[in-house]
Amino acid sequence: MFKKILIANRGEIACRVIKTARAMGIKTVAVYSEADADALHVRMADEAVAIGPAAARESYLVIEKIVDACKQTGAEAVHPGYGFLSENMKFAEVLKAAGITFIGPDVHAIFAMGDKIESKKLAKEAGVNMVPGFLDVIKDADHAVKIAREIGYPVMIKASAGGGGKGMRVAYNDAEARDGFRSATAEAKSSFADDRVFIEKFIEEPRHIEIQVLADGHGNCLYLGERECSIQRRHQKVIEEAPSPFLDEKTRAAMGEQAVALAKAVQYKSAGTVEFIVDGKRNFYFLEMNTRLQVEHPVTELVTGLDLVEQMIRVAAGEKLKLKQSDIRLKGWAIEARVYAEDPLRNFLPSIGRLVRYREPKAGPQVRVDSGVYEGAEISMFYDPMIAKLVTYGADRREATQAMREALDAFHIRGLNHNIPFLAALVAHERFVAGRLTTGFIAEEFPDGFHGVQLAEDDLADLVAVAACVHHQYELRAHGRSPRFHSNGSAVSGEWVVKLGEAKHRVTLAETAAGFAVIDGRKSRELVSDWKLGEVLWRGRIDGRSVTLQVDRIGIGYRLTYAGAQANLLVLTARAAELDAHMLVKQPPDLSKYLLSPMPGLLVSLAVAEAQEVKAGEELCVVEAMKMMNILRAERDGKVAKIHASIGDSLAVDQVIVEFA
Repeated sequence: MFKKILIANRGEIACRVIKTARAMGIKTVAVYSEADADALHVRMADEAVAIGPAAARESYLVIEKIVDACKQTGAEAVHPGYGFLSENMKFAEVLKAAGITFIGPDVHAIFAMGDKIESKKLAKEAGVNMVPGFLDVIKDADHAVKIAREIGYPVMIKASAGGGGKGMRVAYNDAEARDGFRSATAEAKSSFADDRVFIEKFIEEPRHIEIQVLADGHGNCLYLGERECSIQRRHQKVIEEAPSPFLDEKTRAAMGEQAVALAKAVQYKSAGTVEFIVDGKRNFYFLEMNTRLQVEHPVTELVTGLDLVEQMIRVAAGEKLKLKQSDIRLKGWAIEARVYAEDPLRNFLPSIGRLVRYREPKAGPQVRVDSGVYEGAEISMFYDPMIAKLVTYGADRREATQAMREALDAFHIRGLNHNIPFLAALVAHERFVAGRLTTGFIAEEFPDGFHGVQLAEDDLADLVAVAACVHHQYELRAHGRSPRFHSNGSAVSGEWVVKLGEAKHRVTLAETAAGFAVIDGRKSRELVSDWKLGEVLWRGRIDGRSVTLQVDRIGIGYRLTYAGAQANLLVLTARAAELDAHMLVKQPPDLSKYLLSPMPGLLVSLAVAEAQEVKAGEELCVVEAMKMMNILRAERDGKVAKIHASIGDSLAVDQVIVEFA
């Protein structure tokens, strides 16, 4: 077994590998860019080596720097994680030449499966079900349109060397095929240094279901069940689960057997994933094979009881698998939600900055959090916006879902925007609860984007009751500690007016043996909690129901976060409520004549000049953030008055780029 391994990655996956290596008694080496000097994976590893500037192309993607770090530290093997160099054939070749073990498949398997075009050809030869498509390289936009017409719209334009949703576009007509070809090739070149794309038929109402395989260097290959990954946004997985609520045993076995056949055809060694697209009749078609560990591997670990990272390390060290296919039994249900630094209320644009507050849900048998951050850490514009992976487990899907909802309520993040409200909306959606999933789920259920969660009346009444109790306790402390605060009757008696939006709720609080009774009109709620002043998480029971929500003091009011919704509440005396009705509302400034950067990012191109006339829909500029190219277009006809930014500028969110006359 290895004595020391280097992790050629960053963030949560680097931390994940370090944890398993430590449990196996293996020393670890971290590598880091200038932006990651204080990162968690650097702190966790036994040793750390600086490898260059923040940009991945100058650090994490430079093979020579990784190999040099191995030689400096005496690392015998390298775990690549996912992304970066994890499926880079040259990287594996250079490591082999240097006498360093690559913890992953052999070079020939990476070559065979890493190129999406070649992998489809090989899969076809191996008898794996295929999606109709054009597997050769597309020359230009005109060629893309011609091929799309021959296949028949809609089509998927996809990077040959792609992954992680980068370099993928769906086109329903010629114009979208042209734009999609341009965007996909640009993203592919930026993310993978390879601008080749191919086109295949886009199957409508599809499910994305993948099979986890595990193989050793002695001819043994197993499938470890499936993962349902259908809930995606912009082809990036958001929620994953194992097993799939859609598959039956017959389909699961057929998919597993085809995945193993493909892996054996390329003499695969290590953990890998064969991805399929499945239609409504459970017909399945090969998409691609990922020759690495997947982001969503924890759900498979929870339902199989296996540590996939450990298995990868043991296989790389030459050990035989100790398992047979008959040993694989799926037990329980697991769900993973990807927590990202992005603003779901602004079309999921990246949100960078410092994690001013960061508290993960308490880990236990039902909750696992894989993260690479800590309170005070910074999410930069240079890398993927993932903050953490939240994984929950239950005896069945209902139990795992309930655990996820509660864990999301308890996940406390402040300092930047995040997608937890959106995740909460997804797992509470009736379609998700019913298991009626497709890759179009988000587009179909949120066609106009995400605009927040609307709570039911009973939930809002719960928030009113909690706010009243929280405020009452603060007032009792103020009254008890400062003699200059004298009771006017209301603070002691518990008579309050809680303002939620434009609605005002008159409530009365009465202490009970276990907590408070809150009377709102004719309805009384009993609240029981050990919440203490200053705590962010309010955990307790309301009329016997378990409730977890977050409490932030905002000025003289409170912001309560529950089930993905945020509500601002004011708790006032009766007289203060009367005066509040006379408060003026400050009107926001008119920014309609400015083009503002919707996210932090790099201005990579400007398509307009001062005094130029522009038409609605015309391209104005392109902003790159977190490896995504975002084309900004004119909302209406107008004339450019002034350009406020230059190509190459690092933009802040809401920074002015163009001013119109």
